[in-house]
Amino acid sequence: MQTIEYRPIGIIRSPFNSPQGTPIQPGGASGEIGRVELDSVYASALEDLAGFSHIYLIYHFHLAKPFAARVIPFIDDRPRGLFATRAPVRPNPIGLSVVRLERVEGTTLHVRDIDVVDGTPLLDIKPYVPAFDKRDADRIGWLAGKSVDMDAIRDDGRFSG
Repeated sequence: MQTIEYRPIGIIRSPFNSPQGTPIQPGGASGEIGRVELDSVYASALEDLAGFSHIYLIYHFHLAKPFAARVIPFIDDRPRGLFATRAPVRPNPIGLSVVRLERVEGTTLHVRDIDVVDGTPLLDIKPYVPAFDKRDADRIGWLAGKSVDMDAIRDDGRFSG
């Protein structure tokens, strides 16, 4: 297979200094404030983004342990196949979060509901568009029947190196 190489386009800033204690999903990060600082070369690429209330942040899990095929997710006590989880120990450690875009100032995006460790390399940004992105799920695999208090669940360090 061919090698694929990505370069960060910016850095994500948040109140979380390490994986441990960080919310594990944006739903558990309600109200948490952060910023996305883009390299100035991408300034014109931000045109029109302020019109969206939410954006996807696509980033590199730079503090994650190496790939593991089976993991025990934060909200379960049984090993699961990695691809049936959102654990960061992926073959390509790419993360994805939907955050609220508060405002754009130059090349800085002010965001809310951030669940990302401070200093995380940003790979891309995409607008969240409900007509494209919202789906009603009729199956949620091993999560079916689980009652989860997202506000209480935080990273316990199990996937960071």
